[in-house]
Amino acid sequence: MKQFKLIFILLFSVSILISCSSDSSDTNETEVLNPLEAYEALNISYGDDSDQVFDLYLPANRTTATKTIILIHGGGWTSGDKTDMNPYKTFLKDQMPNYAVVNINYRLADENNQAYPMQINDITSVVNFLKDNKINYTISDDIGFVGVSAGAHLSLLWSYAFDTDNQTKMVCSVVGPTNFTDPAYLDNLNNVFFQEIINTFGINPTTNYLEEVSPYHNVTAEAPPTILFYGAIDPLIPTTQGTAMRDRLEELNVIHEFTLYPLEGHGWSGLNLLDTTIKLQLFIETHL
Repeated sequence: MKQFKLIFILLFSVSILISCSSDSSDTNETEVLNPLEAYEALNISYGDDSDQVFDLYLPANRTTATKTIILIHGGGWTSGDKTDMNPYKTFLKDQMPNYAVVNINYRLADENNQAYPMQINDITSVVNFLKDNKINYTISDDIGFVGVSAGAHLSLLWSYAFDTDNQTKMVCSVVGPTNFTDPAYLDNLNNVFFQEIINTFGINPTTNYLEEVSPYHNVTAEAPPTILFYGAIDPLIPTTQGTAMRDRLEELNVIHEFTLYPLEGHGWSGLNLLDTTIKLQLFIETHL
């Protein structure tokens, strides 16, 4: 029954979901919170920029083994907000109440601030903040990621190339770009989305640079279990972004799951969304 209720919670697109934001607070815990009680705090600052904040949701009866799921919103690296991921937060709290949830904002790219490495550094700062406060929060170091679109790209790239302590136990990409050297992009310079990528990550970047910021070129056999969801008629993300990533994970014997919805684009609802949430829940519970 709860799963069908979820369809109404996640009524719109997987990739662009709007919800109302709650009252904010700027909190950095210095005292150990009561682990028997649930705790929520919005807009906890992890840096000096106004975009460097996250929302924290701690479950009741947590222990030092409690795992954390980090949500990363999309928006082409230049827009979007953590409130876009609130339906995922609601789903996780409702269906998986034993996990802590962190829903982050990160600094957005503009003409003066390139997405990379700025946004990767922000994820590192969040992870370090959680590690520094794990005693206060009563949580473990183990984390998982759920990212959508640009947020999925950041989730994969950080997990594959920047998780030096191997904290990531699973990562989920929903319609995330994986390979900026994909011929579907490079051979189609009329692709508006790819031009936005070029502008966001740097003017006329070299192939080596495009590889550096591509999860596909950074994944290794030590990568965490990965679950991928893509739409076959996505106007922004070529199908090869998902299938090539799937094939690379298979070559490296990395635990993975891949779902391609034949009639979906850059987001979906209804029964396919229900399918996504069921698969995601099982994957998280199995690997995180």
